[in-house]
Amino acid sequence: MAGETILIVEDNDVLRQGLYELLLSEGYAVLSAAHGMDAIEQMTTRPPDLILSDIAMPEMDGYEFFEEVRNRPEWVSIPFIFLTARRGREEIFTGKKLGVEDYLVKPITRQELLTTIRSRLARSQQLLLAQLEQAYEASLIMLANAIELRDHYTRGHVERVRDHALAIARQLGWSTGHMNHLSYGSILHDIGKIHIKENVLSKPGILNGSEWEEMKQHPVIGAEMIKNISYLLPATDIIRYHHERWDGSGYPDGLGGEQIPLSARIVAVADSFDAMITSRAYRIALTPEQAYEEIMRCSGSHFDPTVVLAFQRAWSEIRASLEPL
Repeated sequence: MAGETILIVEDNDVLRQGLYELLLSEGYAVLSAAHGMDAIEQMTTRPPDLILSDIAMPEMDGYEFFEEVRNRPEWVSIPFIFLTARRGREEIFTGKKLGVEDYLVKPITRQELLTTIRSRLARSQQLLLAQLEQAYEASLIMLANAIELRDHYTRGHVERVRDHALAIARQLGWSTGHMNHLSYGSILHDIGKIHIKENVLSKPGILNGSEWEEMKQHPVIGAEMIKNISYLLPATDIIRYHHERWDGSGYPDGLGGEQIPLSARIVAVADSFDAMITSRAYRIALTPEQAYEEIMRCSGSHFDPTVVLAFQRAWSEIRASLEPL
């Protein structure tokens, strides 16, 4: 994991230089400071990826330095390790109470130091990726909800389709990685509707022939929109094929059976169920129980029977999610 920037804050010149050379030899970029005030001044121009700090220092000790770092929103997530000669349980407890990621007592071996640094950097990277994924998913939901408003769906359609699809996938034993792709695909399944004319999307009645042909293009348009975004590429199948039917009567490509990607077959059930319990200008909503029966009835025609069985096993979870809090 070499290449990250580590800030050493240590008032002992010999030790600070020794740590500097050690970490530099491991491929890290290294900054050094003699005390907390010096460190903060450097951090304003170059925030590090990890801080390794002594406690007993002039000007500003390690505890004060740590609190100053954590009081800055832009620095709050930087991993912080205390490296100190203090051995008392009280000092260790103080560091843990403040929220310091680790507490190493001098003298420390090279291997122990490097192992701790690598572990904390790896954990920090994992947390950052998780935060980025959450922010990314929130942004996708905002986009999808904007499209949903054009189509006059009841608020929350996107989130419900995602949640129902994930509930079905859990019954099929899907892994976390596949579930993430399913989540993004569920959120973006109707993204292509952003290019459908407003008068078609909002028409308070049955679409005529030309309007229906235009509407049937939204899966193709949506898949084209994200085809060059590598992170979303696994969602393409869901976007393009979620309106295909098990018996081959769907659109846009008339695929049937297992020609249809499984992820799209799952979202087809989740999307159809939520559409049925949502009121539209040209029809009233079904009750969840009525929609459930319709999904069961269409097993083997519209929907993959295996997916319908998984939907049936997930029914108690799905039904409970529809209850008002």
